[in-house]
Amino acid sequence: MAATPVAHNSSPPETKPVGFGNVRFDAIAGFLVFLIAMPLCLAIARASGYPPIAGIWTAVVGGILTTFLSNAQLTIKGPAAGLIVIVYGAVTELGNEFGTEGMSETDRLFLGYKLSLGIGVVAGVVQILFGLLRAGRLADVFPLTPVHGMLASIGIIIIAKQAYEVIGVSPTKGAGPLELIAEFPGKLRSINPEIAIIGFVGLMILFGLPLIGKRIKWVKKVPSQLIVLMVAIGLGTLFQLDHKHTYLFPDSFFDSDHAAVYEVGPRFLVDMPNVLKDPSSAFAFPDFRGLATGTGLQYLLLFTLIGSLESLLSAKAIELLDPWKRKTNFDRDLLAVGFANAIASAIGGLPMISEIVRSKANIDNGARTKWANAWHGVFLLSFVLLFPDLIHQIPLAALGAMLVYTGFRLASPSEFVRTFKVGSEQFMVFIGTIIATLATDLLIGISVGIGMKILFHLWHGAPIRGMFTSDVSIVTNPDGVTVVVRKAAMFTNWLSLRESIIQASKGYTNVKVDFSQTRLVDHSVMEKLHELENEFATQRKHLYLIGLEHHVAMSSHPLAARKSSANNVIPREPVNTV
Repeated sequence: MAATPVAHNSSPPETKPVGFGNVRFDAIAGFLVFLIAMPLCLAIARASGYPPIAGIWTAVVGGILTTFLSNAQLTIKGPAAGLIVIVYGAVTELGNEFGTEGMSETDRLFLGYKLSLGIGVVAGVVQILFGLLRAGRLADVFPLTPVHGMLASIGIIIIAKQAYEVIGVSPTKGAGPLELIAEFPGKLRSINPEIAIIGFVGLMILFGLPLIGKRIKWVKKVPSQLIVLMVAIGLGTLFQLDHKHTYLFPDSFFDSDHAAVYEVGPRFLVDMPNVLKDPSSAFAFPDFRGLATGTGLQYLLLFTLIGSLESLLSAKAIELLDPWKRKTNFDRDLLAVGFANAIASAIGGLPMISEIVRSKANIDNGARTKWANAWHGVFLLSFVLLFPDLIHQIPLAALGAMLVYTGFRLASPSEFVRTFKVGSEQFMVFIGTIIATLATDLLIGISVGIGMKILFHLWHGAPIRGMFTSDVSIVTNPDGVTVVVRKAAMFTNWLSLRESIIQASKGYTNVKVDFSQTRLVDHSVMEKLHELENEFATQRKHLYLIGLEHHVAMSSHPLAARKSSANNVIPREPVNTV
């Protein structure tokens, strides 16, 4: 979700893009994003327990509606892999809770789907209220390490579930993430060879093209998801997946005289209704009974908080990538996402967020304004109306491969290495969040991570009285203004500290933040100060951190937490020079 700012492909014009002169750029970018978005929308919907077309409706509503409501210029709205675990949990748990004895598994899941739609509608309304109440700063409340741990655990869960799709076998019903991981090696003996060939070829393309792109630059511009679809449809046609049949395959590579019988058919292809011929089959409507239960309220909390958090963090990251440095009103963007979520869920769609991978592709493909998001929605709508039969030819193994790749990116080994470099304590919080999430659920996992973070702060001498409000004073200097911070600067009081810095900076070009009188400056604050430094730079202001020479860094990482080197911080007059 969070991303490091990178340079745009080419130097942008000095003036901000306005008017119809940008239509050509936005339409091309929207089309290229559509090629990436379509298979991901189908894959995310199916993995969430929703019909594949539900993912398309989410992106269509998110693309077209939010363009009119939000001022976020380059974000693409749509379903996100980070919400798969939450949505699938709602579908299965609510379906089991409200299902009747003797109900088939298919009917039970469809009931859970409709009950989840009711949760989605109300979650959208709550997000609208968040936007009206100016809760766009919600993302700044959560510490970064547990958030990254939550995302990594989601990635691991996605891999654990979708690996079975790739090899064409079904996991044990009701198995949790740890059970899925433990039983996977044994399931390899039941692999469906033709389905596995499609899945493994998809994985080779997804993991291989970026490596080739490092040597051959133009390869980077080829949407790997599109290549996977083309190859997978070709293999599906070769294997005749469009009709049910059996085939023989050698028991082993070394023993071709003995063969086993395997079955393939349309159940291994995407189920896609023809919207124009049968509109009723393409939509579903919400059931609100789940909101009267503890399970429903739990998932309402998860839909709202995790969805809002992911969306805000992604929108903030994309704002930093905007070549024209345009500012996003995050309250307005959250309100727009809430409206779109309520409408999408009302017609059978998934929850949506500002999706960072598609948004980054939007920028890389030359988008200039928010209308690229609308174009991507229009192209999706047109394709699902005109070519449903082509979508039906997509093998599910290819979608599973895409989600395994997406899960790998969420739980990338580089994220583990980066967190370890930030500090051993951050790594413990990161791993603790992952283990707790895999063993229980997302809500408990993120709570465990935040709890560990707070306990470490208290261990390092952070005062309880300064936990939620910052103790600051403002000192004006001939060369600017200094914000003197006392006690501690932590994720729990960052909102207060940030507001103090913003207010003090009004009318000044040089702003210093003096930490010489603090006992602790945590990693989240260091990283958010780095973001604030970039934000000030776009306003031609300078933010300086001083007084940290009195602290010991928890690691060699530049954004590591800092702890006072003295047992007691001695109050003194704030310094006025860097």
